[in-house]
Amino acid sequence: MNPPAIVAVHDDGAALRDLERELRERYERHYRIIALASPDEAYATLEELAVAGDEVAAVLSAITGIPVLEAARRSHPHAKRGLVIAWGDWGNPEIGAAIFESMARGLIDHYMLEPSEPPDEAFHHEVSSLLLGWAEATRALPYMVHIVGEEWSGRAYELRKALANCALPHSFCLADSDEGRALLKDTGHHSRLPVVIFPNGKVLTNPSDSDVARAAGSAVNPAKIDYDLVIIGAGPAGLSAAVYGASEGFSTLVVDQGGVGGQATSSSMIRNYLGFPRGVSGRRLAQRAYDQAWIFGAQFAFMQRATDLRRDGDKLALTLSGSGTVRARAVLLTMGASYRRVDVPSLEALNGAGVFYGGPTSEAPAMAGRDVFVLGGANSAGQAALYLAQYAKSVTLVVRADSLAAGMSHYLIREVELTPNVHVRTSTEIVGGGGDGVLDHLVLRESGVEETVDAAGLFIMIGAHPYTEWLPPEIDRDEQGFLVTGRNSALFLETSMPGVLAAGDIRHGSVKRVASAVGEGSVAIQLLHQLFEADRIQPQGRPGTP
Repeated sequence: MNPPAIVAVHDDGAALRDLERELRERYERHYRIIALASPDEAYATLEELAVAGDEVAAVLSAITGIPVLEAARRSHPHAKRGLVIAWGDWGNPEIGAAIFESMARGLIDHYMLEPSEPPDEAFHHEVSSLLLGWAEATRALPYMVHIVGEEWSGRAYELRKALANCALPHSFCLADSDEGRALLKDTGHHSRLPVVIFPNGKVLTNPSDSDVARAAGSAVNPAKIDYDLVIIGAGPAGLSAAVYGASEGFSTLVVDQGGVGGQATSSSMIRNYLGFPRGVSGRRLAQRAYDQAWIFGAQFAFMQRATDLRRDGDKLALTLSGSGTVRARAVLLTMGASYRRVDVPSLEALNGAGVFYGGPTSEAPAMAGRDVFVLGGANSAGQAALYLAQYAKSVTLVVRADSLAAGMSHYLIREVELTPNVHVRTSTEIVGGGGDGVLDHLVLRESGVEETVDAAGLFIMIGAHPYTEWLPPEIDRDEQGFLVTGRNSALFLETSMPGVLAAGDIRHGSVKRVASAVGEGSVAIQLLHQLFEADRIQPQGRPGTP
């Protein structure tokens, strides 16, 4: 099989030679470099590669070749697409408009400047980012966890969910597939399925979630008993607080019943997060935040549920499901919320077998060439639909409201409207569906009229339920269960229980955005300084801190 191709298209001969030179000198060892001088050549070449079954990792084109990038999306949906512009062209309003329009339509992943004198590391940074995105989309990353199971649903689905919660790239195949048989033969494990195969060669048969976390190098049990700060929830708010808390000398423990990232890991592409003009996946953002917090000295305990919170003298005591009790001078609640259930028994029975709660990051490759539905009208649902559009034949966004504007950002609505294989059905409900072991149809109701449609996948993102049932009754909640803060305290993130703060999606009145959660997490640490100053006690600091 031929190596994956990087295709460069430019109608300026000198610019094309520069592109080809930089690509060959840096990438030819592992990629097939194809330089083409016209869109017509590009159309023919992309079609030939598709017919031959050859992978295309990236297509780079001048602005005159935007139709080429659109063709590449159809024939090679996993290929990453970069628009190449000359230095200073960002000041041209027509080019700026073309770039924005192309990104809104999903024709390009980002733009880059034409390479200058070698070595042009800025150019290669952009190319490498595109290639990393392609590797993630095609499950071609070097540190990939493989799962082999008898069926898509059941324990195999739960393991995929556990790995996604740990923000670990992974793939899944059935035991009776060619790939599955090859993996099982290589490992020698055939009897107890599912099997999880780690990059370092470790193989686990039907492991628990804690076994998976340990094998991936994640901490499960706390390293000690007493901390300055215990954070419950490793989503964006919790990770932000862990970074700032640990960096400012607080001994910090982060506890999560899953892994790292929380709900954010279901966002396949966040395009409006400050500092990421090409967008960033929720999984990658979570990985980077975890690394940052860990470097500063934060400790983590994954696959652990907090089951009780109470006052213990001058400390707060937390009971963890697998580690007993830890104590803290302050507790920050950042548990986030889970998606509400669709409450259709025939669909609940297919959870993990075509029906999924949350984003499609792990399941999208299995939807290639199929008709897929997303239920929900908020930003996460729009992001899921756009991500699925790279794989699926068609994606239908089903929204109960009469317009997307009721819950989705304007920039995202525009992207949805301009993506040709994404369709929107407003004022519509999903009232039924089913299949023989795997989803194959849905029943939609619009204006009282029901319609049965073919469907290979349904991703449900219809609102959130906060994880607050385990908290003591003295912590005030609103009617939906979200935590009320600042009511009886000068610290606007403090709950009605002194020393217990809340940040992110768990908090009543919070803005349900990643950036807002990150901001609240950092602000919580500044409030802790005020709280501890009032106690006139210095932070304990992490071990080894001067």
